[in-house]
Amino acid sequence: MQTGDTITVKVTPKASRARITEGAEGLHVYVTVAPENGKANAEVQKALAKHLGLPKSALKLIRGAKSREKTFERV
Repeated sequence: MQTGDTITVKVTPKASRARITEGAEGLHVYVTVAPENGKANAEVQKALAKHLGLPKSALKLIRGAKSREKTFERV
């Protein structure tokens, strides 16, 4: 993944355990925190960065702050 690339993920907040799965529809990120005050978005960013082998500061949420489908950009 290079600077400027985007990745779209589907998110499930309040999951029983945190994990990332890859399927035909793309990445699905499960986080254990509730979607309150951006906490779930922060956990998704952290988990996605770890999955991609990047620092979390290398990803920026550009679309879907209040949606289950989110788009991140590599900065």
